[in-house]
Amino acid sequence: MKLLQELDQRILPPVGNVLARLFRGAVRLRVFTTVVAVVAVTATLLVLHDANRHRGSDPSLGDVLRVGVPEGASIPGYLESSRAELAGLAGDTGVYALVSFNAYLAPDRLAPVLADGSLSSVFARVPLPHAQTELVRLGAYKLPDDVVTAMDATAERKRGEARHYRDLLAANDKPDDLREIYVTGAIVADNEATAYAEHCSCVYAAVVYATPAALRTIAQRPETRAVDPITELQRLDRTVFLPPLPEQTTLAGPISEVPASAAASPRPS
Repeated sequence: MKLLQELDQRILPPVGNVLARLFRGAVRLRVFTTVVAVVAVTATLLVLHDANRHRGSDPSLGDVLRVGVPEGASIPGYLESSRAELAGLAGDTGVYALVSFNAYLAPDRLAPVLADGSLSSVFARVPLPHAQTELVRLGAYKLPDDVVTAMDATAERKRGEARHYRDLLAANDKPDDLREIYVTGAIVADNEATAYAEHCSCVYAAVVYATPAALRTIAQRPETRAVDPITELQRLDRTVFLPPLPEQTTLAGPISEVPASAAASPRPS
């Protein structure tokens, strides 16, 4: 009996201490786990709230609006749908619209066509025969001065592009097929530079802001091919414009490229 009491005194207190420490550890673990869970849930809610706040302040974030004729689409179909949308446009609140022309226009011919609207930008291309020249968008508000200034800047950029091609040609280690590409690029860029420096008839479309009545007036002018109202526009900087080229009448698409000799104009720089 005494032996059992001694065993109780020697063994049970250490065991009790271990169990107590384990119990206290379990409690601390549960408390720690609970705190971590609360912090994680709070952080998640803050992130979701922040994301929802940004989406609510800018619903157009991440959206890209395409206006015009995508490659391979029907141009007659686009013209018909644009006319129908313009005819159904009601009210006197101004809207943005993509205006495309029947021919390439010089800067001094734009003001009479777009006189009833506020200009935002124009689209230009040097119409070299059988050559795929660059489609450029020129920011412009005042006609014709802003378009002329933008053309001068584009001419300088094209001169630099031509010099770059010639620098590539200076290295004699290039294969013949690559050299032909560089020759074509230099000739086309030189001709584009010359055309823009002369303020060419190169503008084929514009983005304007006007009332529905003013847009219908613009649509009636002989230079105008189509007026496409952009009623769902939210941000101009998130909009891709695809106006039809004047020479394309069936399907929208790129112009076939040809060798440099055929692409060169009679007056290369």
